[in-house]
Amino acid sequence: MHETEGLVKVAETRGTIATERVAKRSITWSMTARADPQRPSEFESVLLAIAGHDLRQPLQVIQGAHDFLSLGVRTDSELRLLRSGQSAIDRLRDQLDELLAAMRLREHAEGMKLTPVPVGPIFRQACRENKILALRKGITLRIVETTATIHSNALLLSTILRNLISNAIKYTQPGGRILLGCRHVGQNIRIDVYDTGIGIAEDQMPRIFEAFTRLDPARRDGLGVGLFIVRQAVGLLGHRVDINSAPSQGSRFSILATKN
Repeated sequence: MHETEGLVKVAETRGTIATERVAKRSITWSMTARADPQRPSEFESVLLAIAGHDLRQPLQVIQGAHDFLSLGVRTDSELRLLRSGQSAIDRLRDQLDELLAAMRLREHAEGMKLTPVPVGPIFRQACRENKILALRKGITLRIVETTATIHSNALLLSTILRNLISNAIKYTQPGGRILLGCRHVGQNIRIDVYDTGIGIAEDQMPRIFEAFTRLDPARRDGLGVGLFIVRQAVGLLGHRVDINSAPSQGSRFSILATKN
């Protein structure tokens, strides 16, 4: 489904989400994912193929060696090499955390129950977890406070929002903005993550939730499993995800859940 106008800029106005629109066409895409916790799927095969060995211990050894080598450093060239090494270690740690988060998500699916979940505290938690990353990149991250409550699972909903915000930061340039808020839509609450990032091309829409997919192939940060985790969590919860995006103008990722 196409819209003639696309989301470009977001702002917080009197406790609501305000948007500016331009003539450039945006693309809307929806998915209702249903995950089967009992069926072995690509989820296990993809993650277990990578996480088949204990990656955490070697990473700790590398970090310890790096810290030891940094003692007594004197020259600028040595400092540059150490900074480069630390950046690589941090990137590896982030990638490992992505894999472990996905595996914990799968484990949590067993015996999962839906309960009343206040959205406001989940918003604040997700923003706290991404605040430093946004500040480092020079991106403004805001939330619109809400008293809405949905029928969901707090852990999985937190996982969804954490990954959506992290993904928005990744594909938003310095000086950009990200806004998290929600709207009442009939019997549902629509949770929105707006960004002023690079947007998504129409031919990329159906595959962005696949494992190891990057909107920008040149990027090497992360494994490209953040939206894959979102797809699995949305499916386990029975929620719906909508995307509205215009290339080079920004995106809106929305999660639709039943009001409690």
